[in-house]
Amino acid sequence: MTLSAAAPAIAAAFLASMVEVVEAFTIVLAVATLRGWRPAASGTAAALAVLAALVAGFGPLLAGMPIAPVQLAVGILLLLFGLGWLRKAALRAAGVLPLRDEDAVYARARAALGASAAPSRATGDWIAGLAAFKAVLLEGLEVVFVVLAVGAGHGLVVPAALGALAACGLVLGLGAMLHRPLARVPENGLKFGVGTMLAAFGVFWTGEGLGVGWPGQEGALVVLALLFLAAGLCAIAAARQAAREAVR
Repeated sequence: MTLSAAAPAIAAAFLASMVEVVEAFTIVLAVATLRGWRPAASGTAAALAVLAALVAGFGPLLAGMPIAPVQLAVGILLLLFGLGWLRKAALRAAGVLPLRDEDAVYARARAALGASAAPSRATGDWIAGLAAFKAVLLEGLEVVFVVLAVGAGHGLVVPAALGALAACGLVLGLGAMLHRPLARVPENGLKFGVGTMLAAFGVFWTGEGLGVGWPGQEGALVVLALLFLAAGLCAIAAARQAAREAVR
């Protein structure tokens, strides 16, 4: 396995994980500031253990299956997943959908936790820990899917997992230093980029599953990603034009 072969999987897992970890961190931070770091850390650790077990369990399972059906199935799922991210990011960039506001999400999470008054400190901590667990698990499931999907095709689950872990470390490190939601992270731009990469992987793995011989092998991923990037930019322009015409 060469770095050039592993780089696309690592980059896709890193960027996708960064988006999801930022969203999960917002809820975990709300739990920590309202109830303390102990329930926040406990809930986060429990969710990470479940996610690690999923990667450890499904990674070898996928590796032991016939490669062509795996590539085809994963490719179709990745294409649908990536196009969904790309579509939503394009609509947000065009102003059709509102951008996600981490500060607002943080405030809502604090209000919801504060409203759920518990009869005892222990019960309150358990509810807070459950909120952190749910946030990390739900966002982390998308990370697990990306890691397994981009890594399963050519036995790159471990490099993809390392990319995801690097993103987790970066976001958590920044969050620990700032002690506030990472609202300035260009989340929609990241989602747009991740959508193009996942869609490119989807076409690539689907083609490989069908026996297509890609010119340049993994280098074809770059061309596919550029094509989806151009399509996404065209979609933003078209959505903006439609929105302007709708308000006339």
